Amino acid sequence: MPFPVFKYHPDPFKTKIFKRRDAAVVCPCCEKETFVTYEGPFYSVEEVENLCPGCIASGAAAKKFDGAFQDSESADEVSDPEKLEELTCRTPGYCGWQQEYWRAHCDDYCAFLGCVGWRELEEMGLTAEVSEDPGLDAWFKENLTGLSNGGSLQGYLFQCLHCGKHLLHIDCD
Repeated sequence: MPFPVFKYHPDPFKTKIFKRRDAAVVCPCCEKETFVTYEGPFYSVEEVENLCPGCIASGAAAKKFDGAFQDSESADEVSDPEKLEELTCRTPGYCGWQQEYWRAHCDDYCAFLGCVGWRELEEMGLTAEVSEDPGLDAWFKENLTGLSNGGSLQGYLFQCLHCGKHLLHIDCD
């Protein structure tokens, strides 16, 4: 079965939110064996592990366990409620230091590209662009050069699906 495409999380292996396993495990949603399992946040009453990518992409996991992969209150606002439903119920989340937050631009959610520090932003040539991000708190703007991937001040990089602009969410441990 082909791996599903996640519009708002285009490379979930790069971000390490899915894990390839040596031995098959059973997905608790579809009850089928899988060698690829979800390793990210899932907000539900039940403790759910080993979800397969297909059950996330279809929304079956969120429906069966009455859960979400992203807190709807921890995301920028967009006008179309279907986009919020896709983000929270059919998109793998990401792991942050504190509360994960999903950025939006051009009235749609952005694609999550991964964790970054200032060095990675320099290598990608994005320091000027993200420094002008109006969604960043003033303190974070003043301390952007202190971003360290895996450090105490962590950046999470997003890209607008429509205009290509890069945005950051930043939090601290």
